[in-house]
This record gives sequence, structure tokens and C-alpha cells, in this order.
Amino acid sequence: MPSLASAPYEPSSSIALTPRPAVSRPELTTTVPRQYVHRASVSEVLLTGWEQAPDSPADGAESFVVRAQWPRGHSLFSQVAGYQDPMLLIESVRQIGSLLSHAEFGAPFGHQFLMWDMSFATTAEMLVAGPAPTELELHTVCSDVVRRGRTLSSMRYDVTAVVDGVALATGRAGFSCTSPAVHRRLRGDRPTSTGCIPGRPIDPARVGRTGAGHVVLAEGDAEAGANRWALRVDTTHPIFFDHPVDHVPGMVLLEAARQAAHASTGMADALVLALDSTFTRYAELDAPCLIEATPGRPDESGVVRVTVEGTQHGQTVYSADLVLRPRDR
Repeated sequence: MPSLASAPYEPSSSIALTPRPAVSRPELTTTVPRQYVHRASVSEVLLTGWEQAPDSPADGAESFVVRAQWPRGHSLFSQVAGYQDPMLLIESVRQIGSLLSHAEFGAPFGHQFLMWDMSFATTAEMLVAGPAPTELELHTVCSDVVRRGRTLSSMRYDVTAVVDGVALATGRAGFSCTSPAVHRRLRGDRPTSTGCIPGRPIDPARVGRTGAGHVVLAEGDAEAGANRWALRVDTTHPIFFDHPVDHVPGMVLLEAARQAAHASTGMADALVLALDSTFTRYAELDAPCLIEATPGRPDESGVVRVTVEGTQHGQTVYSADLVLRPRDR
């Protein structure tokens, strides 16, 4: 006896077959695969899709339109006083590099990415939180693409963030990409966790946080002083350390720069409207890292520029320049 799956279907002559009316279906939104953006948790994926732009620059660069959604509530990048956290923008820029590297430029999964620099500049209008999640288009131009054979080796990209047809922010980043074998030769068997207990966090209110769990600056270090703190490295943090890595992630260092800027200026609720960072070496998990901020003088509108440097073993690990502006509301 044939199975139901293999039996041919013959409609009954007593049943009138009429075409169904066309159904208007809403456009559906989902996130891109988490592996594309180097996240273990689906909930940490901000990008929702991408496509190649119809027009590419004449210089051989390639253009893409990447879509993203910023949630109204996020356990780390949370809203404050009606504004979105600007770190959502820098995390979106970071995720773009990983996405396009794998999906469009052939970088194999398992290859290691080393960020050279990352920056953004935005407006207060970009960060105003609405009654729904923020939907944005990230117009991305990839340039200086270097390959070894068919495998991506390095790339730069520039991003323009567009909301409701209006460009409200820009971003830029550059990175290199190495195979697991090359990474092992460079890094050896570095640990992916540390037995050190993170130092006592500074007062969360000084850095615009409501709880100590997300504070990455520590008090009480012997070398700490005015505008100088030890980096708190907590490899059990579910977002900063979304998956095991053998160094301090760049997003942890950028959050430390942001918090140092707030603490050094006393502007805990200021908006970060620009950040320009350069990474010079790996920040190791098992060695002290000092974060030092040097704030400038406020201008006539209250805007303050702050330079932050992270050092380890007496050498610069990264530096960042930030622009803080008092909130209007």
C-alpha cells in the first residue's frame, strides 16, 4: 500500500476549486544570523538585513545598505531620560564589519578579527527615543579590501546612519582578519578567563549607570588617582563577554572610555556625540589595565572633549577621543 506521502492527489469532482484572493502580507523583519556578527546570543544582534547598493563608487569600493533595529529597552545599552544609548551606534558599526566580511567578502567562520580603529559622530536627534524601536539604514562603503588568495585579510568601511530618510550619524572602522592557525602563532594559548576578582566598582551614578554590574572602572588600585582607574574585567559578564575570547574585547575598552569621560567631567548624564578610537595592541585578561582620562575645558555651549588612554605593562593599549554634550531634557 502506498504511503500518504507518495500517493498522487486527485481532487474530487464534487469540489469546486476556486482561486483564493490575494492576501496582503506585512513585510517581515528578523535579525541576521548571529554567527555573522560574532554574537552567541540572538538577543544581542542589532542588524536585520542587508543588500548591495544599486550604485557603487567609481573607485572600486563596494556599497551596501544594512538595516538595523535598536530596541527601546536593552539590559546594557539602556535609554536614559528619553535618549538611546550612543553605544548602540558603535556596536551597530562593529557588527556591520563582521556581517559583510562573512556574507559578502568570503571571510570563513572561525577567523579572528582585530580592530584597528572605530569611530562615530552623531546628533542628539539621532538618539532621541521614540514610541517604537528605532529603525535605521546604515549605508556602508567598503574600501581598501585586501585578500590573501581568496580570503579576506583586511578592510575599511564608512557608514552613514539614516533614519526616516535623514542622515543623522556617521561611523568608520578598519580591521584585519587572520586564520585560526595564524592567530595561534600570534597568541599562543592565552586564557579566555581570569581568576582575578574584579576590583570594587566606582559609584555607578558617576558613570550614568543605575547598578554596579555594568561598571567597568574600579576604585582602590594602588596606582589609581585623579581621573585614573583600573579596568574591571569580568569574563562572566553576559554581554561584554558574550562568548569566550582571549583578550579584553574592544567594546569593553570603549565602554571604559565612555565611563571615564563621564566620571572625569562630572557629566554623568551627558550625551556622547562623538568617539574616535585607535587600538594599538591586545589588552590581556590577566594583567592590570589602567584607564586615564584627560578632560578639556567646556566651550560656551557646555560641550567637553575628553581624551582617554588605556595602558598595560606601561604600554598604550588603546586611546579614544570623546565629545560630551549636556542633555537638553
